[in-house]
Amino acid sequence: MSEVTPHHDAGHAGPIKTPKQLVVAVLFAFVVPIIAIILLVSYVAADKQPAAGSDAMSAKATVERIRPVGVVEVKDVSDPSALKNGEQVYGAVCVACHGTGTLNAPKLGDAAAWGPRLPQGFETLLTHALKGKGAMPAQGGGDYADLEIGRAVVYMANKAGGKLEEPKASAVQTAAAAPAAATTPAPAAAASAAAPAPTSAAAPQAAAATGGVPALYAQACSACHIAGVAGAPKLGDKAAWAPRLGQGVDGLTASVIKGKGAMPPKGGTTASEAEIKTVVTYMVSQAK
Repeated sequence: MSEVTPHHDAGHAGPIKTPKQLVVAVLFAFVVPIIAIILLVSYVAADKQPAAGSDAMSAKATVERIRPVGVVEVKDVSDPSALKNGEQVYGAVCVACHGTGTLNAPKLGDAAAWGPRLPQGFETLLTHALKGKGAMPAQGGGDYADLEIGRAVVYMANKAGGKLEEPKASAVQTAAAAPAAATTPAPAAAASAAAPAPTSAAAPQAAAATGGVPALYAQACSACHIAGVAGAPKLGDKAAWAPRLGQGVDGLTASVIKGKGAMPPKGGTTASEAEIKTVVTYMVSQAK
């Protein structure tokens, strides 16, 4: 008698036993993932919707979001109305020192501090603002038209009791040119005075080479580094400069060019890298 082999296929049967179950399984395999994706997209989109009552989708907010990082401002210096007024220039530059009296700058509205200055007249005050005086760099470290600086001078002076009139373009040009005219040699002496002129252009570099004070430091850097404004290391303060000297002149020069902390790039000037390196070398030498 032959031996019959038992059937074991029944134990390995799958969960799908009928065509109907197969159709249901296929539908679930497609429908469930699609529903999950739709719910996920809805959740993400809802999370980014502006809160009720906000103006995130207003025209102003949209313009602000797509606003370029940088803008180019073109000024027509022949049109006084296109330039900033005195209060605007004061708020952009002058307030840094004249708002608090930093570095002995006369505070806005302080009649006692402005008292000795007002009798000097508009031309003298404007010349000081344009060329720099004491710890104040030329134009207070800003970059404005002479007429804009003149408007700022009048604004500050009149806030302290002055009675200066709004400057005209011709008056500002005359005052700005006055120092140059005062130093212009007479026609008879022009020929003899012409020879030393080429050497004067190299004066700041020569001063730095002989240990003198570079012109750029006196005009701009001293505004903060004399009194340690905004955390700037004071000139000659060895303790403040000690952690920085390890960077070397090249490293410190790179920091100045890029700007660091409250110091803007190039200290807010348009100086060349060579001029900045000269000033850094000078200040480092004073801290050793």
